[in-house]
Amino acid sequence: MEKKSPLSAVIAYIPIIGWLYVYLFARRDELALFHLRQSIGLVMFLIGSFLAWAVAAWILAWMPYVSALGAALFAFVIFAIFFVAVAWVLGIINALTSKPRPIPIVGKWSARLPIR
Repeated sequence: MEKKSPLSAVIAYIPIIGWLYVYLFARRDELALFHLRQSIGLVMFLIGSFLAWAVAAWILAWMPYVSALGAALFAFVIFAIFFVAVAWVLGIINALTSKPRPIPIVGKWSARLPIR
């Protein structure tokens, strides 16, 4: 195992480019891999919340008198975006201080992602 580098852990929070960097060049750094999993988990949570809203809004659009509820449910997506932004900053702070602390709500789930 390599020396724990907070720089690689912070880079893991840059979507796609940072993920590739950590996966290809800092793969032996356990701290960077931990934060890579956390970052990917955050993006998956954001995509999942948007897809859940899209499906719910599509289903509600077919029902009379409740189709406007789909637009109101978009507040859930806005909350998810706000949550991910706050959790992303929290993750970067944890990476800078070299702490493998899971992010709230998605942290324990994303720690089980099969990225080795």
